[in-house]
Amino acid sequence: MTGPLASYECRLRSELVRLGYATSSVSDAVRMMRRLSVWLRERGLAAAELTVPVLEDFLAARRKSCGAGPLARRSLGAVITILRDGGVVPGPEPGGDTAVEVLLADYRAYLRGERGLAAESVRCYASQARTFLAWLPEPLEESLARLDAAQVTAFMVRQTAVARSVWSAKALVTGVRSLLRYLHVEGLVAGPLTAAVPAVAGWRLASLPRGLEPDQVAALLAAPDPGTAAGQRDQAVLTVLARLGLRGAEVAALTLADVDWRAGQLVVRGKGSRVERLPLPVEVGEALAGYLTGARPRCSSPALFVTARAPYRALTGSSIRAIMGRACANAGLPRLGAHRLRHTLATAMLRSGTPLAEVGQVLRHRSQLSTAIYAKVDHTALRTLARPWPGGAR
Repeated sequence: MTGPLASYECRLRSELVRLGYATSSVSDAVRMMRRLSVWLRERGLAAAELTVPVLEDFLAARRKSCGAGPLARRSLGAVITILRDGGVVPGPEPGGDTAVEVLLADYRAYLRGERGLAAESVRCYASQARTFLAWLPEPLEESLARLDAAQVTAFMVRQTAVARSVWSAKALVTGVRSLLRYLHVEGLVAGPLTAAVPAVAGWRLASLPRGLEPDQVAALLAAPDPGTAAGQRDQAVLTVLARLGLRGAEVAALTLADVDWRAGQLVVRGKGSRVERLPLPVEVGEALAGYLTGARPRCSSPALFVTARAPYRALTGSSIRAIMGRACANAGLPRLGAHRLRHTLATAMLRSGTPLAEVGQVLRHRSQLSTAIYAKVDHTALRTLARPWPGGAR
């Protein structure tokens, strides 16, 4: 290798191997780094001058000469990530939303430190906050200083009009109210504006939990391809969701140490930083053991479920939703959320005669009101409470 990046070839190889990249992927990345280094040398540029605009010029030249497909972009992405982590090349240049990102970083720290929210909750709140802050005109500091109740209400009316569901609108309401409280505490807005956020019409216990039929659950569990590593992982994830009723974020947060094989228990980190133990059913244990011994890649990540391709990282809540979406498509079902399997487990337990209090214990509800909604699906028990129609049946 020649050019300004030649001295970093060994570092690139060793780091890619450490991250678990396949031999062929390491070779592809090294070839891409060689082309980039030659291209920089021909233009008289040093490694420290490899900025985002320069990278864009390189990609444009590659597309014009031979076409830069997805493989080439992945290889270049791996090279740039490692060079940036090592301080060899500069990071992304600040964009026009720098003030928003700085404020969001402080807001995330507040949610973690002052509010004690879980990582997934912090992500959701920050996502809603970004939507609101990006809506404000620049400069951000002046927009916040002039922010009033009419602007907040106008934003909420506009956003909730295009919301996909009542629950997404409620999530936006919750997130914006939290952000406004933070902005007031920090003195970035003149007064408390949370009252300007209108509530969403959606009444508790107004709907029925929508569970799946047993054959639909079986189709979902059989949807992933067991002949691939990703398929074995997806099948294990779906089994945990269906048989233990965990939330998607709780499955993503599982670590290798959370599986107590000797005691037959699974440690679950739920809402409010609660740590609880659930029994490990045979079906779940077999699915996890099959994944760990036959499909999980060797890596340094402590997460139970990791990505199927290097660099190996823990799955996120979004990854769990994607796994559920793929399974629904392969099973011939409409796209469903991972929470639907939680509803299905609770409904099946109740219909089999399990008391409501025990259902709440399995679902780890902090309030009995959260479990009360499932009472409406127990038609046999409700039939004893129904009074006959006056004048006889019609």
